[in-house]
Amino acid sequence: MEILSISVTLFLIMDGFGNIPIFLPILDKVPANRRRRVLVRELLIALAVIVGTVLCGRYVMEFLGLRQESVSIAGGIILFIIALRMVFPSRNLHGEEEIDGEPLLVPLAVPLIAGPSLLAVLLLFATAEPGRTVDLLLAAGLAWSATFVVLFASTFLFRFLTKRGLVAVERLMGMVLVALAVQLFLDGVSKYFA
Repeated sequence: MEILSISVTLFLIMDGFGNIPIFLPILDKVPANRRRRVLVRELLIALAVIVGTVLCGRYVMEFLGLRQESVSIAGGIILFIIALRMVFPSRNLHGEEEIDGEPLLVPLAVPLIAGPSLLAVLLLFATAEPGRTVDLLLAAGLAWSATFVVLFASTFLFRFLTKRGLVAVERLMGMVLVALAVQLFLDGVSKYFA
């Protein structure tokens, strides 16, 4: 398990650049003096979900009787659907909903940062090599930190890259995620039949 490659994979799945156009309108409804605090709070909640998944995910899988192969196949399917939406966005790509007041947990922390595909991949890594939990936590922390920087600088990045630039970056990341999703699915199927 290479920390840097896992970190890049997790960063791509967190999709910080793709989340900028979703985060900004939601945070625009929050009073200006509270926006940074709300953003930091949501990112910290997402980090807690990520750490909890790494530390407890294996035990939840054992309790539910889930095998690594089934999580790999399910994670691959979910990631594939999400990646396809990144590559071929529809007009209502992210299903934006009206949120009254400050967002709390949903939709910023979960599912936009710590979504189902990220949690499935974390479960796979955690169960594949249970003795390397610290390495996985480090990789997840690096990916989360990079996402934190991207989202914290979202206003600047939106002005610098413009909406078209962000769409181009998101589609490029989506192409990489399609390949990763197919690999997850094939790994799960091959392990199931092995």
